[in-house]
Amino acid sequence: MMQICESYSQKHSLFNAMNRFIGAVNNMDQTVMVPSLLRDVPLLLEELDSGGGCAEREAQLAPNGGAYCSRRDMYSHYVLLKSIRNDIEWGVLQQAAEEASGRKKEKLNGGAGSVDIGRGIAEDAEAEEDLEKQFHYHLSGLHTVLSKLTRKANVLTNRYKQEIGANNWGH
Repeated sequence: MMQICESYSQKHSLFNAMNRFIGAVNNMDQTVMVPSLLRDVPLLLEELDSGGGCAEREAQLAPNGGAYCSRRDMYSHYVLLKSIRNDIEWGVLQQAAEEASGRKKEKLNGGAGSVDIGRGIAEDAEAEEDLEKQFHYHLSGLHTVLSKLTRKANVLTNRYKQEIGANNWGH
């Protein structure tokens, strides 16, 4: 695979963040030959923090002395990362279609998203500015989440190599 040198501004593009994430998950998928070996193997909190955090943090100690997240083992992280990759590559059409039809019904019934014909031009300008702010907010958030997920995929790959004793693969 040919590597492209990224400038500083390209490094922060959503497209490149998605490509880095997909590449990290593809690497993880190619490295993990036997996913079932990941079952019941906890990721240490330190690893999760460097790889994107853990929602269900618990202050328990693993046998080796490190704290771990007991509700998610390496296998569940593996499945989650692959699922997110598939959603990015193929889309989430069924869920998006259901949400869109729900919004259309709400607008037709005069719900929160209904259109008020009597609005002035100033309000439309505010709405456009609000959309731009929302876009930048969500774009920034998506970039942050993709970066964390990319680190998580890399951590899982490296941890799998450690677990099977193959630290020097591909080096």
